[in-house]
Amino acid sequence: MTNPLKYNILFLLTALLFLVTSCDHKQKGRVLKLAHGLDTDHPVHKGMVFMANKLKEISGDKLTIRIYPGGQLGNEQQCLELLQIGSLDMTKVSSAAMESFAPKFKVLGLPYIFRDKQHYHNVFDSELGKELLLNGEKYWLHGLCFYDAGTRCFYTKDRPILKPNDLTGMKIRVMKSNTAVEMVKAMGGSPTPISWGELYTSLQQGVVDGAENNLPSFYTSHHYEVCNYYSFDEHTAVPDVLIINTHMWNKLTQQEKEWLEQAVKESVLVQRKLWEDSEKMVLENIQKAGVEIFYPDKMPFIEKVKTVYDEYEKDKEYGDLINRIKNM
Repeated sequence: MTNPLKYNILFLLTALLFLVTSCDHKQKGRVLKLAHGLDTDHPVHKGMVFMANKLKEISGDKLTIRIYPGGQLGNEQQCLELLQIGSLDMTKVSSAAMESFAPKFKVLGLPYIFRDKQHYHNVFDSELGKELLLNGEKYWLHGLCFYDAGTRCFYTKDRPILKPNDLTGMKIRVMKSNTAVEMVKAMGGSPTPISWGELYTSLQQGVVDGAENNLPSFYTSHHYEVCNYYSFDEHTAVPDVLIINTHMWNKLTQQEKEWLEQAVKESVLVQRKLWEDSEKMVLENIQKAGVEIFYPDKMPFIEKVKTVYDEYEKDKEYGDLINRIKNM
């Protein structure tokens, strides 16, 4: 006997698939699916919305982007895997998430490798930046641009981080990045890799004592509701990376590639301004919410993490990359 519930579910799934397919066919041209894990209030998401609107405008609807924010299609690792198998066209991930696929990205997560914001932007706008974007090609990950993701700082529940020794005995959430793990260890903390989507609950339940991230992410994730202290030690400046599946990139016509590159290039400049404005707004709002802000002396932190560079500088390729960045 036929199961009515099973039949209805199959029917609804079939209808939904047909609707999605029909919508795609109604488009005048090619539609690229882009997924990421950020909130819609985040300045990086807003930068990508600008890009999608600009692409729609300059292509006359012949090439468009449909954005799926907030982890609708999975976390960063899952989106990268979907990209590799061709189930997703584009994604935005932290450059730390690229370390497993494109090893050269590791140097971007080294603590205090960038002198200031201008140096940071100069690196990503340079030929070196273009080289790094293409480092994941053999894994079918074609980088389009770097987005500003500010500086990462420690935020904690029970006490502020004013010097490296304050991290002793503390479990600090880090991204799934060997560089981030080594950095927190060097400072004396206990690095604990946890996915971004699980972090709020982990902080709430005491699985970790704190985390490290930039101001807009601290705010849009509502982590300020459980963490009372934010310390501007600015240990890393890990950018976000916009990526397209290499197979899809190769399918695009030369005209489509030019449209996409133009929209991406313009979005980078807009996103940098959005980031700057967002940081000012967030700083004001979290202080109103009761978060205490601290500006510790960075030199003790810089001294502590010098050992992190040792292993990288033993390798000629990484050593050359580090020198190119520092000398830029």
